[in-house]
Amino acid sequence: MQLSEYTKEFKYNWQLAAPVMLGMLGHTFVSFIDNIMVGQLGTAELAAVSLGNSFMFIAMSLGIGFSTAITPLIAEADSAEDFIKGKSAFKHGLFLCTVLGLLLFLMVFFTKPLMYLMKQPLEVVELAIPYLDLVAISLVPLIIFQGFKQFSDGLSMTRYPMYATVLANIVNVILNYLLIFGKFGFPEMGIVGAAYGTLASRIIMVWYLWFLLKGKEKSKAYVTNIKFFVLNKLMIKKIMNLGAPSAMQMFFEVAIFTAAIWLSGLLGKNPQAANQIALNLSSMTFMVAMGLSVASMIRVGNQKGLKAYFELRRIAFSLFLMGLLFAISFAIIFFLFNNYLPKIYVDFDDLENLLDNTEVVSIASKLLIAAAVFQISDSIQVLVLGALRGLQDVKIPTVITFISYWLVGFPVSWFLGKENVYGSFGIWLGLLAGLTTAAILLYIRFDYLTKKLILSNN
Repeated sequence: MQLSEYTKEFKYNWQLAAPVMLGMLGHTFVSFIDNIMVGQLGTAELAAVSLGNSFMFIAMSLGIGFSTAITPLIAEADSAEDFIKGKSAFKHGLFLCTVLGLLLFLMVFFTKPLMYLMKQPLEVVELAIPYLDLVAISLVPLIIFQGFKQFSDGLSMTRYPMYATVLANIVNVILNYLLIFGKFGFPEMGIVGAAYGTLASRIIMVWYLWFLLKGKEKSKAYVTNIKFFVLNKLMIKKIMNLGAPSAMQMFFEVAIFTAAIWLSGLLGKNPQAANQIALNLSSMTFMVAMGLSVASMIRVGNQKGLKAYFELRRIAFSLFLMGLLFAISFAIIFFLFNNYLPKIYVDFDDLENLLDNTEVVSIASKLLIAAAVFQISDSIQVLVLGALRGLQDVKIPTVITFISYWLVGFPVSWFLGKENVYGSFGIWLGLLAGLTTAAILLYIRFDYLTKKLILSNN
């Protein structure tokens, strides 16, 4: 097949993916602003936000991963023009997301004492706990938002979650500025102020997305007159069968990055702060791949509904190619600017913390070299995973992600990440090993499934 058969899909891929990318980049950009603002307070505060967010990332991965079950069901129902099936999938998905949000909040709230058992720097733990108290509550509106977002994506209405995210980000940045530093008569609350900003912005985000969807003809009937407690056991089971493995896939990946935060903490507060910088920068580029992954899930889900399997494979490959081109571009940027990007996060005019800040930048610049290399494998694995979710194939990919991250990646991070081996850089070599293994195995799975579907359809 000629290259043009793939590149001609780029325009529509971009139309679907760009709003998702921008919305997700918005989340990460707020984290970027948070880190810059908090970084001005000191490396201990930056490490505390990193430690607190490591607990949040695990909970969020379960909630966001679970909610992805809604998108392929809606996409399939939409292409088949089956409103009743679509509304049922949305209602039950939203109900389960709400319950899960409450459970995840309780989980994070009651696991805080684990910080003292993890051999993290004591000053970092004592700063992280009050921050986490508030941020944990924001899990409830965040996971409810995800239910609405995945539904909206499934209808190919990817712009509206982006608009809600942009509004939430503006609110978050303003509140952070006012409450972290105590500007315009507001109390100076340090990193707790950042937590208040996050909570308020996530509540606004849910309300605004619902308000937008209620006003659109295509989605209005779905999001109004929801009989929330009139439930169908079969649909709940179907969503849980799709959602639980998807949640575990995202959990296995996020958990290894979280383990990197904890392993960095064993090396000290400066390696932990450096890890946070490199993680924040690489997560911004990952959101571009995530946007394409959602487009992959939608388009593959649509083609599955139409039983057009040859087209499904061609469209999926067009998305894989797009992701690869973006990944190579980001890898080049990280290679060229690895010494400059970490300097954005620290204040070199702060003479009292100059030695700490210099060490943090030195470590982070080395980590960006590893991050540059894994751009390609990270992009491929998340795009193929999106395509597999569009096919509603979730169980084998869950096993693949577990093997890749925890039987390959984590042991490498643990062994090479010790102070007397490669330290922080060794931890990131483990991340690279896990992501590369996942990319290869998931691609083999997708290749096998699609060829099988094409043969069975002929």
